[in-house]
Amino acid sequence: MRVYSIPMRTRFRGLTRREGALVQGPAGWGEFSPFAEYGPAESARWLAAAREAAYDGWPAPLRDRVPVNVTIPAVAPDRAHAMVRESGCRTAKVKVAERGQSDADDMARVEAVRDAIGPGGRVRVDVNGGWDVDRAARMIRALDRWELEYVEQPCATLDELGLVRRRVDVPIAADESIRRAEDPLKVRAAGAADIAVLKVQPLGGVRNALRVAEACGLPVVVSSAVETSVGLAAGVALAAALPDLPYACGLATLSLLDGDVVHDPLRPVAGEIHVRRPVPDEAALRRHEIAPDGWRRRAALAQEHLDGPAVIEVAR
Repeated sequence: MRVYSIPMRTRFRGLTRREGALVQGPAGWGEFSPFAEYGPAESARWLAAAREAAYDGWPAPLRDRVPVNVTIPAVAPDRAHAMVRESGCRTAKVKVAERGQSDADDMARVEAVRDAIGPGGRVRVDVNGGWDVDRAARMIRALDRWELEYVEQPCATLDELGLVRRRVDVPIAADESIRRAEDPLKVRAAGAADIAVLKVQPLGGVRNALRVAEACGLPVVVSSAVETSVGLAAGVALAAALPDLPYACGLATLSLLDGDVVHDPLRPVAGEIHVRRPVPDEAALRRHEIAPDGWRRRAALAQEHLDGPAVIEVAR
């Protein structure tokens, strides 16, 4: 196990640093990086994804490149504008409903992104469950003046998502309602979303995410959990293995990190990421490496919720 801690370029999801563990097995390297607030049971899915990457590998790709969106944190409009222009992407996902910011801040940011990406680009917003139903309906109508592609997780619960979906014309995407649910397939049954946002680690690996995608029967957007290139490679593998990929994927998130653990990061070129699997670079690892004890404990506790052999030999 090798454990990293990399600074964030901009505060994101309340984080100023991104930490996680990298593990190596016969099939290659995997990443185990559940967020700090996730307990052992929830973290077990993330450990299963690392085990798959390290021991089993991934399905064969059906495409050699994946279109991606640039992710815009809750930054000032001028910075949002610059980030879009610098990215080269033709789709942008804009974070809104940041604690301590106003609806006017969100509208100014989305307006700046639309201006930067132009009339032919696509703009989507991500709420992370931060609105109630009435505010969601009001804000979605207001923000749709800039022609939203969809709105991701406007409210926290499935019931709320269903209510919003019936009140607005903009498609609704479910993220947290899938990746943090005991049964991800309830989203479709509840009529709560038009699009499923799938992340490999929270769903227990590429193969399990493919099974969820098939069972959901909804168009899929593959997104990252703000991982290093080792973790992103699993998301790219999922996107490459899906039979249909109608939307740009949220996998261009290395721009949020001030560093990486490989020498050839998975960064987009002209709005696409080529399907490949970079390996950790020793010099980069050492630059960001921290003591592994805490992550060894997290992995050991998560392992108790999994069947089968341990993905990590927990050294003492």
